[in-house]
Amino acid sequence: MSSVPLSVQQLTKRFEAGTVNEKLALDGLSLEVPAGQFVTVLGSNGSGKSTLFNAILGKIFPDSGKILLGEEDVTRQKDYRRALNIGCLYQNPLRGTAPSMTIEENLALAYTRKASRSFFAVNRRDNAYFRDLLATLDMGLEDRMKTKMGLLSWGQRQAASLLMATVAQPKLLLLDEHTAALDPGAAEKVMEITGEIVVRDKITTLMITHDMDYALSMGSRTIMLDSGKIVLDLSGTDWQAMTAGALAERFYTRSKKR
Repeated sequence: MSSVPLSVQQLTKRFEAGTVNEKLALDGLSLEVPAGQFVTVLGSNGSGKSTLFNAILGKIFPDSGKILLGEEDVTRQKDYRRALNIGCLYQNPLRGTAPSMTIEENLALAYTRKASRSFFAVNRRDNAYFRDLLATLDMGLEDRMKTKMGLLSWGQRQAASLLMATVAQPKLLLLDEHTAALDPGAAEKVMEITGEIVVRDKITTLMITHDMDYALSMGSRTIMLDSGKIVLDLSGTDWQAMTAGALAERFYTRSKKR
């Protein structure tokens, strides 16, 4: 198994090529993420963050370059096949869950990626495991496993969605501003749970955020994208010495330049 779960090599992607609306979204972008590393991703609108995530997920294919997940080249692999190894959580808590299904059923659906190929292959041991997982959220959801997901608050639903994204212990976790739509209290709680799960399970993680404090308090590395390229890559002592104010200044300087 490669010590670099994610390797993005010279990735290029143009939208509406050959037209007046041509947009170069990724410009030869390269990125290597070591096993277990938590990387926060910054960038203004149009900098290439979502395009990078969508290329990793297989929602779009790049024009050139490679994407390796471990030692496997997944550049042209279908998105549903990558989903077996990549967990993802989006900004909107309504996305990625089935509102008319219970919490237990949603977790079972996510867990089948690891436990079995059969639909809803949940036994008593799995049920007890789900209950224990929900208890770690400290939201009382372990006693509401039969509650439909659509009846939960947005914070509760996003926390449950986080469990769904990680219950099968993916090789890679992508977090796309997953607390941006929550109220401050719920956002803090979900971010706290995120850190605990990632550290506990040693999941290699990329997290898009616009919050400078989160960018420097979560994980151990921060990258900034601009015009489809990585223009800042902080880790080690440079990352530890960076302040939210200084990082925000760099961010907004880049944004104004564009």
